[in-house]
Amino acid sequence: MSENGKVVSDNRQARYLYEILEVYEAGIELTGTEVKAIRAGKANLRDGYGLIRKGEVLLVNVHISPHQTASQVFNHEPRRTRKLLLHREEIRKLIGKVEQKGLTLVPLKLYLKQGWVKVSLALVRGKKLHDKREDLKERQDKREMERVIKGRYSF
Repeated sequence: MSENGKVVSDNRQARYLYEILEVYEAGIELTGTEVKAIRAGKANLRDGYGLIRKGEVLLVNVHISPHQTASQVFNHEPRRTRKLLLHREEIRKLIGKVEQKGLTLVPLKLYLKQGWVKVSLALVRGKKLHDKREDLKERQDKREMERVIKGRYSF
């Protein structure tokens, strides 16, 4: 996704809370001050999610801080709803999956790719508590095995 791009914001909490089924790359409809703020790294995806309304995909509750050097008259609303730019076929596919299967759209990464601001949008299903515990246990086991292999940790 962001092979030749700079990751501006990463939603690491989403990987813990949700089971990621599919990932889509989408453009975002932004104002000039929003682009400047994103380039400065002033974006937060933590509480954000995607909605589908009237055949459009919207990014809701993503916080992009107002740009510091811009006048308050020209600045943007930090948590405004932003339109995502996807192909019609992708939107149709998403509509079916979100409405029928009860899945959710969550932004994973916000990054710059060839001068454009892109968002990595995931189709997710919520994890149960026991799934989260299993993930934590797997991560700890993997870390311990790596320590044993490197010789830093012995029994």
